[in-house]
Amino acid sequence: MAKRDYYDVLGIAKGADADAIKKAYRQKAKELHPDRNADNPKAEAQFKEANEAYEVLKDANKKAAYDRYGHAAFENGMGASAGARGGGQGDFANAFSDVFDDLFGDFMGGRGGQRRGGAQRGSDLRYNLRINLEDAYAGLQKTINVTTAVSCGSCSGTGAEGGSEPQTCPTCSGMGKVRAQQGFFTVERTCPTCNGMGQTIKNPCKVCHGAGRVEKEKSLSVNIPAGVETGTRIRLSGEGEAGVRGGPAGDLYIFIEVNSHPLFEREGLNLYCRVPVSIATAALGGEIEVPTIDGGRSRVKVPEGSQSGRQMRLRSKGMPALRGGGSGDMMIELAVETPVKLTARQREILKEFDKLSEDNNPQGSSFFDSVKSFWDSMKS
Repeated sequence: MAKRDYYDVLGIAKGADADAIKKAYRQKAKELHPDRNADNPKAEAQFKEANEAYEVLKDANKKAAYDRYGHAAFENGMGASAGARGGGQGDFANAFSDVFDDLFGDFMGGRGGQRRGGAQRGSDLRYNLRINLEDAYAGLQKTINVTTAVSCGSCSGTGAEGGSEPQTCPTCSGMGKVRAQQGFFTVERTCPTCNGMGQTIKNPCKVCHGAGRVEKEKSLSVNIPAGVETGTRIRLSGEGEAGVRGGPAGDLYIFIEVNSHPLFEREGLNLYCRVPVSIATAALGGEIEVPTIDGGRSRVKVPEGSQSGRQMRLRSKGMPALRGGGSGDMMIELAVETPVKLTARQREILKEFDKLSEDNNPQGSSFFDSVKSFWDSMKS
């Protein structure tokens, strides 16, 4: 079976430059890698075909021979090794190592900024912010102070003194990593000369000592939206640590923690409030005023004969939804208060009431009997 044209295999035009060839090969390798095509029995053969094409076209001498003679250039010993036909262990391993970086480098650190002139993204930062429930209800603008690594103003983040520039590391050629061949496999490790930066600095900045960054406290204004709760995360893009050697800055993540409130208890969007009422109001009914989270007060009707633990709802008096969509409710729980330090007249009235209740409300009689026993014990 005749071999396909190498340019057609990679999907590029004849005469493509080295960058276009490498880009096309990496794309093909990602598409055809056997691990990504377990259900395609042809993928492995196509992957090897793409690798064979790349092994020839990436080499300037082999590419020139192929452009002139085609596949015949690598037959009958015309200057081509077995490796050019895809059988060479070392060439295949090197090519596979290139695409391995693209396929898995994001997960293993192989494609960090250090492979491009030493630039690295700055680290993300976390800031814990405690606020009151009232602030969580209304939202607020808060100024915070954060100590972080910022770009050195003396060297503009290059790490080099006096306007000089970092030099490409001679050991790794700016890759930040060196490779060693061990049989079929290629072992990659951090370059010992530049410590993975890809650059060396002969004349380091006296302010940052070559780091390109210095520690500094900066003030930031943070908008806390209404409706946040404990665990809400707010992202400030680019406000983390400055990047290394011109890399992008990281992000700042603000984690909200809402303090407990002496009166209100929050469950989702609803607020719960325990409100004391007198025995007379609970028994006869009436109106009470209750505080609300917005600082106001609402009047609530207490039905006649209300008992401790009874709940009533004030609609839309709870917490607002974080991203709109209305508000929760406020749930009021009545707590009937037993009077203390009774006057003689009050005791007399309660005894009279207790006596009258024995005939009209046997269940209530037991309650007042227990109240009477309690006060008698306190008196003794």
